[in-house]
Amino acid sequence: QVQLIESGGGLVQAGGSLRLSCAASGRTFSSYTMGWFRQGPGKEREFVAATSWSGGTTYYADSVKGRFTISRDNAKNTVDLQMNSLKPEDTAVYYCAARSGYGYYTRKTEYAYWGQGTQVTVSS
Repeated sequence: QVQLIESGGGLVQAGGSLRLSCAASGRTFSSYTMGWFRQGPGKEREFVAATSWSGGTTYYADSVKGRFTISRDNAKNTVDLQMNSLKPEDTAVYYCAARSGYGYYTRKTEYAYWGQGTQVTVSS
């Protein structure tokens, strides 16, 4: 069982930056693939970024590539999402997610564990 708690959301102007953090419980955190998803108003939850258990492999949605960076610290059981050059269309609730195993996982149905979400609002 893994419990995830996100933090770091808030209100920022377009072009600004925010850093989200996800703290995970569980002794096997280092064996989990970790991902970030988001859900904007009236939209489906969508993939943002993910990282392999080692952090050596990362992948991103095209909409955030070059602006967002996912990283993890297995010693601290945390995974962060650095978001730069934010746009109003990045406004959403951001969720941290986890699943066991190694692979390329971009669908919400592939993740077993979820945080409660943190709101990010980007003003124009």
